[in-house]
Amino acid sequence: MLSVILGVSVVALVVFMLLKGFYPQASLFIGGALLLFCTWIFGIGPLLDAKHTTNFLGFDIFKVFSDGFSTRIGGSGLQLMAIGGFSRYMEHVGASEALFRGFKKPLQRIKSPYLLLGASFIVSQIMVIFVPSHAGLALLLMVLLYPLLVRTGVSPMSALGVIGCAQFIDIGPGSGNCNLAAQVSGMDVAEYFVDFQLPMFIVIVLVVTIAQIVVQRWWDRREGWKFDPNNIQTLAGAKEVAEKSPAPIIYAILPVIPLVLIIMFSKVVGSRIRIDVITAMVISTWVAIIFELIRWRSFKTVLGSFKLFFEGMGVILVGVVSLIVCGEFLAAGLIKSGFMQTLIDGAISAGFGVAIMALVGGLLLWVFAFIMGSGNAAFFSFAPLVPPIAKALGQPIVDILFPLQMVVGLGRAASPITGAIVAIATLAGVSSFQVAKRTCIPMIIATVATYIVYYLFYYHPIPLT
Repeated sequence: MLSVILGVSVVALVVFMLLKGFYPQASLFIGGALLLFCTWIFGIGPLLDAKHTTNFLGFDIFKVFSDGFSTRIGGSGLQLMAIGGFSRYMEHVGASEALFRGFKKPLQRIKSPYLLLGASFIVSQIMVIFVPSHAGLALLLMVLLYPLLVRTGVSPMSALGVIGCAQFIDIGPGSGNCNLAAQVSGMDVAEYFVDFQLPMFIVIVLVVTIAQIVVQRWWDRREGWKFDPNNIQTLAGAKEVAEKSPAPIIYAILPVIPLVLIIMFSKVVGSRIRIDVITAMVISTWVAIIFELIRWRSFKTVLGSFKLFFEGMGVILVGVVSLIVCGEFLAAGLIKSGFMQTLIDGAISAGFGVAIMALVGGLLLWVFAFIMGSGNAAFFSFAPLVPPIAKALGQPIVDILFPLQMVVGLGRAASPITGAIVAIATLAGVSSFQVAKRTCIPMIIATVATYIVYYLFYYHPIPLT
């Protein structure tokens, strides 16, 4: 009971700090440190095993953090940083913009504003697989898609609502959450993507496309919006971006290369060759550099641009990996204080099976992602807790982890403090809360649809013996 009281109290404190606008990393760190301190003071259990302890429990609290940091930097954190570096270089060479140009002309042929809105959402979901950054994709769409939508009769807020949901599910080998889910489940990332994510993703995208059309139209009518072709809200700086020399259309294949490499050299196609995400990102970046050398014929300048790959990695380290590490530190406190084990034992004693565990765990992650504005931090903190739960229930890890991984991004896309939402709201000159109001209902619908599909087609519990 003591562990439950401590866990609930600290989580409530962390949530309060986050809602009050405290620095998220510091809030999570304080929560983890408090739990570990209480674990030491009340003698609940050891913080580290004999091999890793500093032999002073006060120092062990910080050793838990440093051990977690070193593990994450050398593993999934490095994957996220490589993805960030690749995304940054794709933005630099204009490959993401070239990929979008392939969709622009078909979109311009659609005359109905709300059908155009739905079609634009589908296009953004295709691009998600190749542009794995939520903020990066949202900003790209603000420059390329937003002006097209508002000039054809779509309200600015409806356009922002669709763009804010651009990466509402973390999907594909370029996603850090997808990689972690596959790793924890003991699966190949390409196998996890093709066999689990892709079928669910296609169904949910169709559902949310319809939801976007209906919800955005409802909001427009509720707010009394009328299209005025003489008063069109455009983005500051959009003209400047549009006037830049566009990349050749062949650059559109560059964002696709990592996905092709990862799937081509995997168990999905029966290949004996294996390639990990980091290697695929580095190879693909150097393919882009070769393209740039052919295009610009300036050896020194183009090779110098490779630093952007590392700058992109640094941005992910500061903004995402640090948040994940601090989130995992809080999770470590919840585990070592006995809070999570008490909840697991209570749930099993109460007869909660995979169905309830997947539902409750997913909703908790949804709320955490909404509060923190990060799907990565929430999922990376919770995922390590799933294997012991699955083992206790006698179920495959993926049966519980898969729905959690699919819904965590939905909470992020509904949050007014998510980086992508804040960024596009700033560009459009509106409040991020106004944008989140437009994304929240579609994300709730997506959450319900995800669990319906999961229970109908993915849920196959193994009876306890």
